[in-house]
Amino acid sequence: GLFDGFSIGSNDLTQLTLGVDRDSTVVAPLFDERNGAVTRACAELIATAHRCGAKVGICGQAPSDYPDFAEFLVAQGIDSISLSADAVVRTLLHVRDMEAQLSPVAEPYQLVGG
Repeated sequence: GLFDGFSIGSNDLTQLTLGVDRDSTVVAPLFDERNGAVTRACAELIATAHRCGAKVGICGQAPSDYPDFAEFLVAQGIDSISLSADAVVRTLLHVRDMEAQLSPVAEPYQLVGG
C-alpha cells in the first residue's frame, strides 16, 4: 500500500466536527472529545481502516484527560494511543486492566525502549 495507517488528531477532529474552537472563551465549554459525533467518527475510522488492513493511532489530549475515552478507543480496537507524559502510567494501567477484561489471554505490553 501507499501508507501504513492513519493518525487521528483528536483536537482537530473535535474542533471540525463540533464547529467549536477550544481556545475561544465563548464556545470552549462546548469542546468535548467524548461528544457522540466525535466518538462515532473515531469508531468509523478505526473500523474502516481495519477492514482495509491499515492501522490507526490517535494523538491529542483526550486519551490523557479522559480515561473513559481511552477505554472507548481500546474497545474499538485502536492500534496506538499517544499520551502526555503525566498520564502514561495511569492510562497504561487502565488500558491493561480493560484489555484483560476483553481478552483474558491478551499479549503483555512491550514498552518502547523498555
